[in-house]
Amino acid sequence: MKVPFKPGTLIYPLPAVMVSCGDEPENYNILTIAWTGTVCSDPPMCYISVRHERHSYDIIKRTGEFVINLTTVDLARATDWCGVRSGRDYNKFKEMHLTPQQGQLVKAPLIAESPLNIECRVRDIRPLGSHDMFLADVVAIDAEERLIDKSTGAFQLNHAQPLAYSHGKYYSLGEKLGGFGFSVKKQSNRK
Repeated sequence: MKVPFKPGTLIYPLPAVMVSCGDEPENYNILTIAWTGTVCSDPPMCYISVRHERHSYDIIKRTGEFVINLTTVDLARATDWCGVRSGRDYNKFKEMHLTPQQGQLVKAPLIAESPLNIECRVRDIRPLGSHDMFLADVVAIDAEERLIDKSTGAFQLNHAQPLAYSHGKYYSLGEKLGGFGFSVKKQSNRK
């Protein structure tokens, strides 16, 4: 039986990512974001939604750049901490023992401990209410070499134990159920 429930943002689980920003070591910061995702494949584009009062908001708006750093079970504590502490009060890289690393095309630092870093340039800022959406072009990807399948060239984030966020809680991802198109593939008679 279905019952009415108040309207809200109940699309879960979501990726829990750490977004790094800044153009000089003195203003580097990390912001934890769950409101993020892919918008387009060609050209590659993504978004993050950020509240105006967040310390990173003005940094990203001024520089027009940020990096989406995918998170793992090993980064769960840092992911949460960077979401509940302000960069106005803490150097998050130092406090969480994370390593800022120069990317390929943006001045915003990568988080070296992240298995995949998505370098972004802001294309548009859309005011939406509680958050503004930073719509961005993906200009470069920095991937952990050990997670790239040598035979297929595919990036295998599942080997890094990715972190997900669901209604205020963090989870590791579980068992693989199938691959894209598995429901229509012909079954092999081989054992």
